[in-house]
Amino acid sequence: MKYSSLAMIIVMGTVSTTLALDARTETLMDNTNSKNTTTAQYYTAESNPQEYCLAQNIYYESRTDNLAGMAAVADVVINRVYDTRYPNTICEVVKQGPISKWWKEEKGKEVPIKHRCQFSWYCDGKPDDNPSGDKWRQAQEIAYKMIHFDYLRGISDGSTHYHATYVDPSWNKSMQLIGRIGLHIFYVSR
Repeated sequence: MKYSSLAMIIVMGTVSTTLALDARTETLMDNTNSKNTTTAQYYTAESNPQEYCLAQNIYYESRTDNLAGMAAVADVVINRVYDTRYPNTICEVVKQGPISKWWKEEKGKEVPIKHRCQFSWYCDGKPDDNPSGDKWRQAQEIAYKMIHFDYLRGISDGSTHYHATYVDPSWNKSMQLIGRIGLHIFYVSR
């Protein structure tokens, strides 16, 4: 496999930093051990919907990954927002996929068709329980900082797609490989 130089630096190097989320949280997170001094989430879906959607995607797609991997997953979502082929908001990008016609007509509820979404966790048929714990707070912090401070923006080198290292989807054959970051392999449309 041929990786971009940015991806090689990320794979070979360790990304570690300690930064404040913002003055409202009055907390610091040490990304080397993912612990912080708070026990509640930073924000809710109601208070910060776009940040919350991005944090959900980070959490469900990459919570077992390192900081670089989690940030790269988030970077793909943001790259799609700025790409005219995808929806214009983070929540629309994360939830992109066909909706069940039956559910919409019969129950008045938008339910995604199983296994047809852009991000597998959103329509895998499993319940998306309320995320919690240190990994959820870390995902929220990464999301907030990437949106408001461009924290680690560009880490995926413009990627619009990724998949876990343990799968080999057919769609990746038509993509340009960017490289591996953490537990995912990243691509951009040719």
